[in-house]
Amino acid sequence: MSDERSDPFAASDSVVVAADPEAVFAFLDDPANHAAITPGITDVRDVEPLANGGKRLSYTYRMAGIGIDGEIVQTVHEPPERHAFELRGRLTGTIDLRLAPVDGGTELTYAATYDLPENALTTVGAPVIRRFNERQLRAALENVAERFDADG
Repeated sequence: MSDERSDPFAASDSVVVAADPEAVFAFLDDPANHAAITPGITDVRDVEPLANGGKRLSYTYRMAGIGIDGEIVQTVHEPPERHAFELRGRLTGTIDLRLAPVDGGTELTYAATYDLPENALTTVGAPVIRRFNERQLRAALENVAERFDADG
């Protein structure tokens, strides 16, 4: 198993959101909101509830101008502290969203690890993919924070 610091397909970051963990959790629990905040997701469809309280859904993600279809299965649904997802399809990996109360709202930590199709790695290279993943993750966090700043 690779260490996140050396894995070009792993990224982690956090932001403080101006809302309580329950509100942030509820916002992140709606798949339509992921499409609204996550750069690259162009379509979310076929949402099904799961026994653990989470969801399974299909999505389309655009990376380097290419649409990649896949499925997301929520493996952890622990209100108001944690959402975890498994990505299946051409793009595989995990996403772990953790929420913790802090002064001023909620610290939202987003950690993701991706396994990309081999041709994507050979086409653009690991350093480019690492920077892309870090920018995408940071943009998603900032978009969540902005949604609550706008409401407040």
